[in-house]
Amino acid sequence: MEQQVTQFVQAILIASDPSQGSLHHQALEYISSIQQNASDTWKLALAVFVDATPDGARKHPTQARFYALRVLDDFFDNRFDGLDEDTFRTLQQTFLAYVQSEYTYGSAEASATFLRNKFSHTLTLFFLATYVDQWPTFFSDLFALMRPAESSSQAPFNPHVSLLFFHIVLEISGEVADQVIKSARQFNNDRHVRDARVRDAVRERDAARINEAVLTIVAAGADRMTRLRKGELASTSERDLPEAVEVVDWGIRTFGSYAGWVDINLTVTPTTVPLLFSLLSDPSLSIRLATSVALLRIVAKGLKEPSDKLQLIKVLSLGQVLAALEEKTREEQGSRGDEADEGEESYREALGRLLNMLGQELVKLTDDSPTEDIRSEATSLLQQTLPVMLHFMADEYDDTCSTIFPMLQTVLASYKRSRKVSADPIDDQKKGFLASLLAVILRKMKWDEDADLDDVDEDDRAAFELLRKDLRSFMDSVLSIDQDLVTDAVRRQALETLSAYSAGSSVKWTDAELAIYLIYIFGEINKSAGKGRAAFCQAPTLPKDKRKDINYLDYPLTTHGELIFALFESGIAAYPNQTVVMQLFETIARYSDFFKVRKQCIVPALEAMVDTRGLHNPKSSVRSRVFYLFHRFIKESRNEISLDLAGTLLEGIRDTLVIQVELAEIDPNEPQDPLTEATSTPDPQLYLFETVGTLISLFWKSTDQSAALLLSVVRPLLDELSLNLQAVEGASDILPIVKIHHVIMALGNVAKGFPDYPTPVPEGYTFPPLDVFRDVAEAILLSLDAMKVFRPVRDATRFAFARILATTGPEVTRFIPTLMANLLAHFEPTELVDFINFLNLLIHKLQQDIFDVLDQLIGPLNAHITEIMSQPVTGTDDAVSHNDTKRAYLTLLNNTLSSKLPGIFISDRNKDRFEALLQTMLQLAEDVSDPQSQRAAFTFLGRAANVWGHAPSNGSANGDAAGGSQGLPGFERFLYESVLPCAFRVLSSPELNIKDGQVLVVLHEIATLLQTIGKIRGQEAYEFFVSVFLPAQNWPPETAMEFTTNLRDMDAKQFRKYFSDFVRTSRSVS
Repeated sequence: MEQQVTQFVQAILIASDPSQGSLHHQALEYISSIQQNASDTWKLALAVFVDATPDGARKHPTQARFYALRVLDDFFDNRFDGLDEDTFRTLQQTFLAYVQSEYTYGSAEASATFLRNKFSHTLTLFFLATYVDQWPTFFSDLFALMRPAESSSQAPFNPHVSLLFFHIVLEISGEVADQVIKSARQFNNDRHVRDARVRDAVRERDAARINEAVLTIVAAGADRMTRLRKGELASTSERDLPEAVEVVDWGIRTFGSYAGWVDINLTVTPTTVPLLFSLLSDPSLSIRLATSVALLRIVAKGLKEPSDKLQLIKVLSLGQVLAALEEKTREEQGSRGDEADEGEESYREALGRLLNMLGQELVKLTDDSPTEDIRSEATSLLQQTLPVMLHFMADEYDDTCSTIFPMLQTVLASYKRSRKVSADPIDDQKKGFLASLLAVILRKMKWDEDADLDDVDEDDRAAFELLRKDLRSFMDSVLSIDQDLVTDAVRRQALETLSAYSAGSSVKWTDAELAIYLIYIFGEINKSAGKGRAAFCQAPTLPKDKRKDINYLDYPLTTHGELIFALFESGIAAYPNQTVVMQLFETIARYSDFFKVRKQCIVPALEAMVDTRGLHNPKSSVRSRVFYLFHRFIKESRNEISLDLAGTLLEGIRDTLVIQVELAEIDPNEPQDPLTEATSTPDPQLYLFETVGTLISLFWKSTDQSAALLLSVVRPLLDELSLNLQAVEGASDILPIVKIHHVIMALGNVAKGFPDYPTPVPEGYTFPPLDVFRDVAEAILLSLDAMKVFRPVRDATRFAFARILATTGPEVTRFIPTLMANLLAHFEPTELVDFINFLNLLIHKLQQDIFDVLDQLIGPLNAHITEIMSQPVTGTDDAVSHNDTKRAYLTLLNNTLSSKLPGIFISDRNKDRFEALLQTMLQLAEDVSDPQSQRAAFTFLGRAANVWGHAPSNGSANGDAAGGSQGLPGFERFLYESVLPCAFRVLSSPELNIKDGQVLVVLHEIATLLQTIGKIRGQEAYEFFVSVFLPAQNWPPETAMEFTTNLRDMDAKQFRKYFSDFVRTSRSVS
């Protein structure tokens, strides 16, 4: 044994020293095997931990002893059936002897204090395994060691053993009653049963004695602390007072750990309550914090009878105590000034949490108690706590403020419930509280005056935004109780601040920002306001075509309209603080409808946005946000902007239209491609180019002026494009390639600002400057031809052409073949979905004009995608990409059919691939694992039936010869022999989950397909169903007849419902 011990200890020492090379790895494997075989090696571990030298010192190094305890932990943990008698006796006697020598008479591991915590955990695991059936005298044995008969020291209890006792009880409570620990651990029924047995046994056998011992030690320790502090007790060492504080601190923690799961009559007595309250204001911070937790757990303890809970709260009188302590700590906080004391602030947080729990328990009594007397008394006690709650909520420290949020939430929820069941006005007491609450909310919504938002930490900013969000939710709760109270408070706060600023008074930036923020959220607060112009002006509602005839200046503003108008009257836009101005811009952009009823505010709003406060601000972060806000405002207010103002704006922002590129520093350790990195993040400046397009489009009546303005904007961009094309010599020239990408994106966004090309074109329609856009498209194509090896350039070109196409329609059709050839010349698999979506856009915009291009593309594209879908799927990302490709492809096929382009599938170039395409659709239609694609496949089959499945007698009724939508000879056989069997195989598939909502949509699509076949083939199809197909499926004649009759006679909506119910019923029977 001695040799094994030595080998084990040496292995642990080597394992803790990586410099030992190969020995280190061997040692790790050896000690790991010791731990894994703890059932056989526990004696070895026990010896390493307790062995002592002749003079009483521990024989082995601390790291070896610590690892030995880990082995013992593994031996005890998950042991739910006890130990054999010899093993138990050996461990029991060894541990008791160790505690006596090391704790009762020794230094309690003074040289390695971390071993104390580890040993208490190990002893707890041993306790859990043996207490119920083998060691019922555990606590008695421990108490005997705690206070030896011969003890004559000043401390009545041995402090070392007392602390060990406290740690063990804390560990026991954590193991058997702490729900946080239990929820973090995987559920084990054996452990659950064992813990319940231990809990019950402790309650029955030892709870009273444990509680008495804890309180006796705490009381003695508290008395000793007091006497030492007053000098009434001679100190034999400078450690006397800290040791006494430590004992009381851990004693109260221990008391709190079991207060929630032992009899309340043990923890709340005429002796404990005064002791706890005296410790709640003790000079030691740790004792105060521990006491607050203990009281919180007492208050939170579940009691069956509401009367018992009320009596507990009354006995504790916590409301009065907390009011006094809150006032005291608030005064102390004020006297400290700017000097923060984190410890004392944590104490205020602890008091806030205690009040929060008290308040929540009182609300439960007021809402849930069946007895009026209890509800009335609980309500009275709750009212006493509300002012204290508001003081905590008003605390300058947000962590303290938020401690009472759950209580406030339950109080407001209770008020809302009362409001719903009674139409009577809320009483004055509640109204007074809500008014005070709103005042606190508005105060807490302000930024800290000393905050530097230009340099604020992102975590701090996020924390404040979260606080504001919480405060808003409370404001919304008050709003649902008394809307006028909230709207009046917000209106008053905002107008007072704006009036003060307008009068020349000094206004703090935090007050100014809050005033504008309140106006910003007023549209959400004022639930009774109208929509659009009605939200801001009390004018009659008129049809859209008559709104130009009304002078909104003749009508008064609503409250929200007054507030926004006050923003401009006050001149707050000139406030010398960027945060204030940005909040103003957010408000302007959000409420563009206001400017339709007070047009005189448009110019000052835009002046602020364009000058150095906005678009010309030296800070890029400010400009980036204003790019979007300016775009949003112009887009939504363009009909209110005069041509003179539009021209002024274009000149005013022309200098901001220079493409800015900032390349991030390249990290050689990052695998990211620098070109992709530089072009993957959306450029906010693009909003500005779209806005320019919108402003130029306002000049549509003057085609020459519109063309000149557009050319004046795009010409510098085209020059920049040409300059950078010449600068690119290879893939390493990142900057010019990125600039090319940005210029192409900018040109696309200029086009995006123009209205979409109308289909059909109305008579007298004035087109945008098509010649300029054709030149732009040609320049982009030339760039693509030179730079097509770079994916970002391909992506940008696809985007720009999509925008130009939306604006010019078929005017750029002649560029499409060249565009496609260049896009496909260097094609990456990951571009496929984007490319298909681009094709869908071309089909939508160009219809018949895209026939030739699509005729060339559809065959190779179909073959390529079929090959992709036949590849095995490996990994989640691959599965997502596979499904995205499949769905995009199906969308393309369906759009082709629905856009009068079905002739592409049976053209001379593609007819040989048509049958293979149909077979692919059948396979996808039967794949029940992907209902979304399955539905799209059935949609294709239904549309194909409608195009090619007509009987000769009515072949031209729904067809278009040019589009290839006449009946296709033999197609009916495909419908009868392939499509119908496919649909009914899906219905009978065991994997079909009829409860899935997506599957229900698939059933509706199948129903539509069946009705389509019936309508296009007529009586022939109905006879086929009744006489051939359904009998072959073993359907009874009467069921087949009923089904076919409903298929023929019901409308689409009725049949879909009938069909879904029929399938559901049939599957449940089978």
